[in-house]
Amino acid sequence: MLEKNMDTIKHIPENGKIRIVIVGGGFAGLKLARQLVKTKYQVVLIDKNNFHQFQPLFYQVATSGLEPSSIAFPLRKIFQKKKNVHFRMADLLEVNTNIQEIYTSLGSLKYDHLVLATGVDTNYFGNKNIEEFGIPMKSVSEAIFLRNSILRNYEKALNESDPQKAANYMNIVLVGGGPTGVELAGALAEMKNDILPKDYPELDFSLMNVYLFEASNRLLSGMSEKASAKAKTYLEKLGVIVKTEAKVADYDGLKISLADGEEFFSYALVWAAGVVANPIKGISELAATRGGRLRVDRYNKINGLNNVYAIGDLAMQQEGEFQNGHPQVAQVGLQQASVLGKNLINSQQGKKWKAFHYKDRGSLATIGRNLAVADLPGIKTQGFLAWILWLFVHLMAIVGVKNRFFILVNWVWNYWTSDQSLRVLIRPNKRSFTDRASKKQQEKNGVCMN
Repeated sequence: MLEKNMDTIKHIPENGKIRIVIVGGGFAGLKLARQLVKTKYQVVLIDKNNFHQFQPLFYQVATSGLEPSSIAFPLRKIFQKKKNVHFRMADLLEVNTNIQEIYTSLGSLKYDHLVLATGVDTNYFGNKNIEEFGIPMKSVSEAIFLRNSILRNYEKALNESDPQKAANYMNIVLVGGGPTGVELAGALAEMKNDILPKDYPELDFSLMNVYLFEASNRLLSGMSEKASAKAKTYLEKLGVIVKTEAKVADYDGLKISLADGEEFFSYALVWAAGVVANPIKGISELAATRGGRLRVDRYNKINGLNNVYAIGDLAMQQEGEFQNGHPQVAQVGLQQASVLGKNLINSQQGKKWKAFHYKDRGSLATIGRNLAVADLPGIKTQGFLAWILWLFVHLMAIVGVKNRFFILVNWVWNYWTSDQSLRVLIRPNKRSFTDRASKKQQEKNGVCMN
């Protein structure tokens, strides 16, 4: 247990209002905070970043289709002039449910209601080598890292006279046949076909392969079999080598070893094969289930705890056909946040709480230009219509009119030119930062440096 006498988080007024602390500024946490604006509650939103990030478009940042700023929106800007909402950038360290207090990297804070919406992280299933050498795709910074890795590898490939060594730099391996893996594979295949050969005319692109490995027997397991089969057909049409029932056993930074003994070689392996919730000290010991998710009741209250809730990917709620929990997709978190928000407002008005029931509004996945699959209530479609639906749904879900405008402009430009103009390899020079800081410190201490 952390020290209970640690300093409290500064400049959050004790004004007698009931305080709701929301940890996590993702889809679910942000939705709930926005719903509680203009209520009589005091809302404190805590996140380790100072921005909301739109995860479904990470792959477009990774493939140079969008600027990172297009899919990230400052949380403080969202809540400007909202006097009852306070934002703090901090890491959650521990929860003490006995005294209703949380401990963060900024200090401690009392709560009346605590809502945990911290989401999930990449699951490496205990494989330390893959964790060390693989590239995850759960944040904007990781998407930028993947973009940099791809561009850096192609620069290195130019300096190789051995075709096999050049191929090792050019090949890209994706592990995980969910939406992230499928959409990224399609985007990379289109880069191979339309963009990279123009940037690197000296390279032989017949050496390059985009691989997609999925451990189960089909792609997009959360969608219909028809959508799964069509997605595989589209990817193979674009030139992606798709292998199902292919479990990656190890990766040393170059050699990929499958469980059946087959081997492949690439300096870029993207790991999108699973997720796990990070443990929350003081909570997970009491309520964690498979994958670290927290067991909640019909009102998203964590089992056995008072005034503590979990929503989004973190929550494990049994309902009807979802005895192993709802799918870990944005729609679940948004709906849970909406219902919990209404219930908290009802609580102030003395009204009865309503139980949460998930309404499946369908699933979408895009594979490439004019190619997508859609499973919607009452209709399943593929191809151009599904692609248009995917574009519209994702554009409308972006936070900020300005962000929507720039994304639309980028999409239109990329569609008509088959080119992305964001292939910039920007790497921080850590040494220069360190030297500069050291110089300033020595100058401050009266040491003259030439």
